[in-house]
Parts: sequence; C-alpha cells; structure tokens
Amino acid sequence: MTIVLETAHPRFEEMRDGLLPFAELVKSPEYLHTYRISPVSIWNASAVGLDADQVLSFLEQHARYGVPQNFRVEVRSWFSRSEVFRLVACPEDEDLLHMQASDSKVFAELLHDPELAGHFERTEVATGEGWVRRARRGLVKQRLIKLGYPVDDHAGYVQGSALQIGLKERIESGEFRLRPYQQQAVANFHQDGRLGGGSGVVVLPCGAGKTVVGLAAMAEVGAHTLVLTPNTVALRQWKRELLDKTNLTEDQVGEYSGSLKEIRPVTLTTYQILTYRKAKTDDFLHFDLFSRGDWGLIIYDEVHLLPAPVFRATADIQARRRLGLTATLVREDGKEEEVFCMIGPKRYDAPWKDLERRGYIATVECVEVRVPLDEDLRIEYLGAGKRSRFRLASENPAKTDVLQALLQRHEGSRILIIGQYIQQLKELQKEIDVPLITGSMPNQEREDLYQAFREGSEKVLLVSKVGNFAIDLPDASVAIQISGTYGSRQEEAQRLGRILRPKSDGSEANFYTLVSEASLDQDYAEKRQRFLTEQGYSYRILAAANLLSEMV
Repeated sequence: MTIVLETAHPRFEEMRDGLLPFAELVKSPEYLHTYRISPVSIWNASAVGLDADQVLSFLEQHARYGVPQNFRVEVRSWFSRSEVFRLVACPEDEDLLHMQASDSKVFAELLHDPELAGHFERTEVATGEGWVRRARRGLVKQRLIKLGYPVDDHAGYVQGSALQIGLKERIESGEFRLRPYQQQAVANFHQDGRLGGGSGVVVLPCGAGKTVVGLAAMAEVGAHTLVLTPNTVALRQWKRELLDKTNLTEDQVGEYSGSLKEIRPVTLTTYQILTYRKAKTDDFLHFDLFSRGDWGLIIYDEVHLLPAPVFRATADIQARRRLGLTATLVREDGKEEEVFCMIGPKRYDAPWKDLERRGYIATVECVEVRVPLDEDLRIEYLGAGKRSRFRLASENPAKTDVLQALLQRHEGSRILIIGQYIQQLKELQKEIDVPLITGSMPNQEREDLYQAFREGSEKVLLVSKVGNFAIDLPDASVAIQISGTYGSRQEEAQRLGRILRPKSDGSEANFYTLVSEASLDQDYAEKRQRFLTEQGYSYRILAAANLLSEMV
C-alpha cells in the first residue's frame, strides 16, 4: 500500500496536497517521497469527509502505472469499515447514546466479543441498533477500533462554562500573528463548531508554533479549558504564552502541579501529576481533575507522550472537545490507533521541509560524528552484555575531545548539549564547566538557567532528557547529542526541535550526534535518525579524526 511521488514532477505540490488527506508521509528524501495507505490514514480521511470514490479517482487519474487491484479492494474495505458504526445522542433518554450499525450482520458478529457486548445496555441485532451509557462512550469506541471498526461519533459535546478568550495579535509591530498554516490547523479542528469538528490532532514540527495553535483553538471554543503538558517547564511556558498572547489575566490561569493545586477557568497540569499514585495498586489521586472543572476543551500537549493511564481517563471524557498537539504521531508503544480513537483524527499535518522552505522553521545541517572506542574500552565492550554494551559505547570518554572541538567551532553560539546518562553529564560538567540541568533540579533554578540562556548570559547548557520536551529557547542554534534513548525516533525529533525556531539573522542551525563507531550506539543512532530522514533531513557522516584535524 505504498505510493512514491517524484519531487521533480511539475505538479509535485498538487500531488503532495492531494495525497496528504488519505496517505501517511513516511519518507521524504530529496528526490522521491514515499507515502503509505493504512487503516488509520483512511479513517482519518473518512473523518474529514472523503470517500473511497474520491481517493480512488485521484489515484487512478494521476498514477503513472495505474492502480493495482489490491489498492482498490483495501481502500474500499477500510472506508466501508469507517461507515458501519455511527454514534448519536438519544433524544428519549439524555443518559443514553444510540449506536446505529449500517450492517446488522457485522454488528451481530462483533457482539460475540464479550467485552464489546458488555458495554451495551441493550441491543436490537436485527436492526443493527444498540444503546450505551454516555459514560461508556469512549470504552465502546476503544473496543470497536481494536476490532477494526472506527466509530463515527456525532454524539456532540458539552459546551463547558463560557470563557471569552481573545488573541492579542500585534500585527503592526510584526511581533505576533497567526501564520496561514496555524489558521488552517485551527479551522480544520474547530470546523465552526459543527459536530464533525471539535476533536482531533494537529501535527506540526517543534518550533512551528503548536502552542499558538492551542491558544487560537481555545479562542474559537470560548470555554473553560484544561491543558495537559509533559512537565512543569512546559506548563510554565504555556502560562507565559497565555498571559502574553491572550487577554486572560493571572487570576484566570491556574497551575495544578506538585507545588500548587489551583483550578481556574484555564487550568494547566502535567501528565506526571495525573498519573501519580502512592503505590501501583492504588488509585490515581488526581484523575478527578477531569471532572472537577466544567471544561469545554481539553488540550493534550505532546500527545505522542500521552501515558496509557491517561488514555483510560480520556475514555471517560468523550463529551469534552479534545485537541492533541504533537510534532510526530510516531509512538514507540504503537498506540496510534488509541490516539485516533480517544483524541480524534488527524486534522492537520504540515511537512517539515515545506515549512523550512517557507522560512517558518530554521534550516538545519545534521552531522553524525563517529568516535572510535580505545583499545581497552573495546575489549571491555566486547565482553559485556547487550545493555551494558550500549551504555559503555554511549559514555565513551573519547566523545569529550570531540565535544570540546565542537564548542570551539561554534564559540559564541547558544549551544545545548543533551545526554541520556546523568553520570556522563556530571563528568562532562567537570571538563567544560557549564551549568547542568537534570530532572532533580528545583523548577525555579531550572527556569533561572533557561532564562539566562535566553538572555545570553549563559551560552552553553548541559541538559539531561528533561531537555527533550517543550523548552522555549528560540536562540538555541546548536544541539550536540552525546547519548540517546536506544532507538527512540520521537526523541530524535524532539531534540532537533530544540533548535528549529527561525534565527533572527536567518542563519542555519547545527545538529550533531556523537556516536561510538561500530557499536550498538551507532546502530541505535541510525534507528533514532530514521524519523528525521523520513522528514527530508540528511545526515552527513564525519569521522572524529577528520573533525579534529579540521580544527587544527
């Protein structure tokens, strides 16, 4: 189910825009872009109003060598599955929802699944009808998608308490205004308040203004909003953006974190707080936050990180509008279907390199520097187990000389050095004498260092994996990755995202990955790089010896 598109084709942009609604871009190197059709990509297309005839007509009209029979069969099959189940409000009982199946035989077959059958209050198999409690709205959708049938959910939303939110667009000074793609993303999500809109995911690269899309969505919905973020740093960044770019006041924006428990018209919290419990067998202490406010909108920042327990909580709040924001829908746990089902379909996706060409994100040169293991370490590496091998290679002391050479090359630039292992970072701190930020550092101290970096009094920061997410450091122009989390593609995307904000002088950003040559470190680095390669970025490979000789 793969489609290849030539970038040199005279109608490339037209073809690209035609494919994006129903096919997933999986690789976009310079000459050939690869798309793949999958059940979720077709269900996304169906959710925004496309049908099988439109998709096949587009393919048949433009495919150079025709459309294989299996394409036609699969596309029609997946579209037909998206049209079987429709969920609507039940006029005679406001506590019930009415499920209507267009194919009663399929409904009868699926009801042999005891988990699905248990969600219905009653069923009329002959007519393909079922009635389910509103509280089980998410659970029945979740089970049906596991069985291969998405639900067309038109049961509507509660409006939530009204809240007028205005954006302070400073167009005259050029400081802030919605970019065209941000406007389109919000329009696709909200759909003027129609039942077909109000839930879904917006995919934009880091640095492209996902937070601004969230603010604009809040303004469109005009209701009390709960915002879920990956960590406290991201929470505080959201608060700064809300107070800077909207008409909301301090007393309207609350922080629900480890240190504060404020519930206000706009409440900001973290995934960690929501999933906190005293013991594994205990209940989650703060899940009632979903019901303690009269929310009209819930925003999931970095939705690709959404923990499994929050998926379960989200199943209970399907009556609230939901917006997911992410740079990549890649989940290392393979729960993309859960995101589609619980948050909503993909409403907008902007190709990274397209935004780069239009000047909305920085141009980046990606370089992998391969560092040899010395003889003693190579012997120790060969005698170790797989997990120990990866750590030994990741913490290769020879990376220090390369790091110092890169710091010299980019002296005066704002540089982030990102690593996985705290001990490695502490050793580097002794060598290069720059501040180190870890998860154990108090939030205020962390914020002070980030602010010093923004202001230029600190030019270089060492950061642990807490630096992967939601740091607003617009002037960072160099990132040096000294170790990573095995083959995590989402981590690679997030780390590159730290330097994607356009530079005030229009200069290029630099992303370096230091890997130990001919080791598991190199193998896993190639897996991490795959996502960025698929987005159109290329890695220049450089031997450490060549880099060091260049510096001499």
